[in-house]
Amino acid sequence: MNNNDRLNDWKNLRRQQKSLRTSEYLLPLLKSGDKTALSAAITLTESSLAQDKLESKKLLQAILPHTGRSKRIGITGVPGVGKSSFIEVFGKHLIDAGYKLAVLAIDPSSNVTGGSILGDKTRMNWLSQQSNVFIRPQAASDQLGGVAKSTKECMLLCEAAGYDFVIIETVGVGQSETSVHDMVDFFLLLMLSGAGDELQGMKRGIMEMADAIVITKADGNNIQQAKRARTQYANALHLFPAKKSDWIPKALTCSSLENHGLHEVLEMIESYFLQITTNGWIEILRKNQEKKVFEKHINELFQNFIVSNDNLKELKKMLSEQVSLGELSGYQAAEFFFESIRKI
Repeated sequence: MNNNDRLNDWKNLRRQQKSLRTSEYLLPLLKSGDKTALSAAITLTESSLAQDKLESKKLLQAILPHTGRSKRIGITGVPGVGKSSFIEVFGKHLIDAGYKLAVLAIDPSSNVTGGSILGDKTRMNWLSQQSNVFIRPQAASDQLGGVAKSTKECMLLCEAAGYDFVIIETVGVGQSETSVHDMVDFFLLLMLSGAGDELQGMKRGIMEMADAIVITKADGNNIQQAKRARTQYANALHLFPAKKSDWIPKALTCSSLENHGLHEVLEMIESYFLQITTNGWIEILRKNQEKKVFEKHINELFQNFIVSNDNLKELKKMLSEQVSLGELSGYQAAEFFFESIRKI
């Protein structure tokens, strides 16, 4: 059975809602690097259908022995800093160096409709046409930190498909970026030169997490200003606590428009991974990432338990009405709700 036959067979079973045997059909395709199978596996992971969730769990369990070999990179920055343009040009350097690249581009979602733009394949036009590149837009929905709920699972699927680099591009709208930092090996912060003090205060927490800062749009009349910003950020990075990995965060400049500085960024990232592989920090880092997954999943299971329990849903609705009427304070209602859960 060839790849196309195997994939079509799986799709037919899925449409017929029969035993999907997802691992049997999709795992061999994923391991061969089939993009269509990877897209299908991610769609399955993102699905809210009970049957799909069950099959997704089986598939994720089956791929675990084939994960962990990719370099996981998170890229964040405020809107307008040029994240997609940076990834487009940086990705070309990765491809030229012989790497396979997967990009999980998180798009902001509307609080009203739940929809998202999902336009990164348009913004990364050249990259999206390369055979060694896989780009998957994801809707952030109501998830904090600019990370979609299934991002971690999607990253593992990309690793199983043999991608050397997995880049997570976050929303970057001022939300806490802790979520993406906790699932990647290298956290890259893109900055603009000449940003006001009010923005710098907002980003201090993110700067402390950054393994490197890159000043973008260092071209034209902005070159000297970008160089001054690089010096300022380099000095600021030295004021933060030392990294446990012994890595010293760097500050660089680049121009996606003129394609300069990107090769130096790649060399820096390769140097970082060489260092953390040599000193053993990569193993500690990956264990910490799994601990974060455990903690996050515990919270998700707890929330799902509350949502799926009819009695608790009714109690929560009643308490919410009492808070609205001023009969209970928010704290009192929360304490009562918690005590009710403990009695179950």
